[in-house]
Amino acid sequence: MKDYNKYISLHPEIRFGRPVLTGTRIAVYDVLSWLASGMTHEEILTDYPELSKEQILACLSYAADREHNILVA
Repeated sequence: MKDYNKYISLHPEIRFGRPVLTGTRIAVYDVLSWLASGMTHEEILTDYPELSKEQILACLSYAADREHNILVA
């Protein structure tokens, strides 16, 4: 999924301007941390029923895109 922009937004007043899932106060960082700690997509969706699988995948796509665009000096 490359088109994560429809799922992720940035607003200076929400979570200090960090990327969040649009329409929520759930940061991309939160979702990535849950996945890194071993939570499955299903466990996240059970704990946060307002989220969708597409939003979780958008977080992964966002992180992959950010990693791809980092310049190494």
